[in-house]
Amino acid sequence: MRIFILIFVAFQIAFLNLVGQSATTNSAESVTYLDTKPTLDESRVTRLVVALLERSHYSQQPFNDALSSKFLGTYLDALDPARMIFLKTDEEEFDIWRNKLDDLLIRYGDVSPGKVIFNQFLKRYEQFVQYVTNLVSTEKFTFDTDEKVFISRKDKPRPANIEEAKKLWRDRVRYEYLQEKLNNEKPEEIIKIITRRYNRQWRMLRELDSEEVLQIFLSSLCHVYDPHSEFMGKSSYENFNISMKLSLCGIGAVLTSEDGYCKIRELMPGPAMRSGKIKVNDRIVAVAQGTNDFVDVIDWKLNKVVELIRGPKGTEVRLTIIPADAPDPSIRKVVTLTRDEITLENQEAKAKLLEIPVKPGETSKVGIIDLPSFYADLGSREVDHKSTTTDVAKLLKKLKAEKVDGIILDLRRNGGGSLEEAINLTGLFIKEGPVVQVRDSDGAITVDSDKDSSILYEGPLIILTSRFSASASEILAAALQDYKRALVVGDSSTHGKGTVQSLVELNRFLRTTNNLGALKLTIRKFYRINGESTQLKGVVPDVVLPSVNNYAEIGEASLPNALPWDTIPSTKYELVNQITKPMVDDLKNRSTARISVDKDFAYVLEEIERFKKAQAEKTISLNEKQRVKEKEEAKKRIEARKEELKKRPPADYLTYEITLKNVDKPGLPSPLSTDKLTDATKDKPTKMDDPDEEKTDADDAILSKVDPTLDETRRILLDLISFVKNGSLASKK
Repeated sequence: MRIFILIFVAFQIAFLNLVGQSATTNSAESVTYLDTKPTLDESRVTRLVVALLERSHYSQQPFNDALSSKFLGTYLDALDPARMIFLKTDEEEFDIWRNKLDDLLIRYGDVSPGKVIFNQFLKRYEQFVQYVTNLVSTEKFTFDTDEKVFISRKDKPRPANIEEAKKLWRDRVRYEYLQEKLNNEKPEEIIKIITRRYNRQWRMLRELDSEEVLQIFLSSLCHVYDPHSEFMGKSSYENFNISMKLSLCGIGAVLTSEDGYCKIRELMPGPAMRSGKIKVNDRIVAVAQGTNDFVDVIDWKLNKVVELIRGPKGTEVRLTIIPADAPDPSIRKVVTLTRDEITLENQEAKAKLLEIPVKPGETSKVGIIDLPSFYADLGSREVDHKSTTTDVAKLLKKLKAEKVDGIILDLRRNGGGSLEEAINLTGLFIKEGPVVQVRDSDGAITVDSDKDSSILYEGPLIILTSRFSASASEILAAALQDYKRALVVGDSSTHGKGTVQSLVELNRFLRTTNNLGALKLTIRKFYRINGESTQLKGVVPDVVLPSVNNYAEIGEASLPNALPWDTIPSTKYELVNQITKPMVDDLKNRSTARISVDKDFAYVLEEIERFKKAQAEKTISLNEKQRVKEKEEAKKRIEARKEELKKRPPADYLTYEITLKNVDKPGLPSPLSTDKLTDATKDKPTKMDDPDEEKTDADDAILSKVDPTLDETRRILLDLISFVKNGSLASKK
């Protein structure tokens, strides 16, 4: 049996956000409710999932009445996270299962309660959409009172009856209407926007099939055990594998759904782009496999169309499309493409090399490696298969060949991935030795070590983290911090996910060739080599930088049912001692002095105070005059910020971009523009117009390119390089 060990964070997503990608439809269309009788496969899968949770989950909790009650609440919140669709009376009706779900699932694999509840959710949601669409088209909204709405209702009770629910729905519509009005939309356009938005969500809900509902239901059970265990149906499991190996076999097109059509949103290097016959905004109306007949895909769910288009490498797929520039939508053309492997390059490791003047006649070369995830082709048996370690190694060799003085490894957006890759990557910076300790549910402790004595890079190193750095990122940061090999810089702590998941393919147990999905199951906790868990507390940087993230509900501690923090004995390891306490203290003091006079961090500190105030209030005003005043004040701040940035002189350093495409080429590519304004706007991606999205100023790209955290980390690295070169503070403990 193949079981993959994985460690990554799963950030909680509101259910309604998951259904917000569908096309517009008429809410009057008939609703097809789920057949509540479980299929044989559903029952078998359910009983297996329950058995694995009871026997193999780290907590070793039996699925009893107490967990059954908790499970019911978790499932209701998964469907209705804002607590405004289900009524209190619905919840009371569902109480018949509160202490019985354990018996039904264990004995019979009976998931009918989950389907009954979902059907009731559909009924309530239809009421919601009908009310919203009628309200927005008939009511004349005014916003001259002191009314306020809650920013979040996750801890609020459900409405007692339909009238109380309608009050909540009306408040929500008024909030959204005011949002659009503040964006200078006309009333008739606002009606269209809001109507389209809710009909789109309603359509997506109606199209959820039994497999997808089962996934929500069983994942809710998993989340009672911990936030990171979950059930993945067939489609989700296939998408998961794609995300891990960063490649798929297809045509190289990013698709979206719009008005019942599957639309080309973006083209990536691949068959579609190479053909020259497919363009952005083309609409796909039919798909055929090789010489087989076409299948009409108008009004199909997007994931089903994607399944048809994907396929084995080297096979043919034919698409019937309406060209984006067609003068008449009745015009069609057929394009034949041969599927090929598509690399998801935006998730690959990449690097930049900066040449920075440090004094007259002297420059320092700094490397920055951006690592969005710890990926690996889990199914490959090739020695040189696609992986984080092999890719980062290539970038490191290139940076070393260019004689960099120091390197920043940027893990701020890295939510984790493969445990093996975290260990292997750590090994590029240290001799052989322990990287992480892992404890099983029975208390047995194993030490996972880097067994390769070679070191690829041993110069000054900074690990840049944030509250979004999780799991594998935390293992690497913690290990290099404990060895005193690297300086950790960033938010007040990392995410705090200190658990290990195994990916169990269910069909292996059930002896079937069908793809029945997989269970991602928390089976272990991991610990630093010094014995401390990263669970809940995360990794605390050596140098903490100001950030709004430090005050937001981000991290393991904010997730329900998170496992506790604890410690185990330290394992033996040999300190590298490239980072010493006097060095850290000096770096902190220097950084603090710079931040106190830095214009960018002054802006960050202002944002922090505004964020803290908003968090304390927990509501937002529906008074138009007040909101206009607030918006104008915000606009003035942003405009002043833009003007200040425009007046700044160009950066005094050169930047070279190194990717896996050019890493093996001799020398360096041409440097990027050093003009902050030019650099901010020249490569801004083309954005599709979406009336449901808030309007943004194109000049905001200027602000998005300003990265005070990275800029200050670069300055800290220059200080660290200076210490190492001069030998100062390095020998002091």
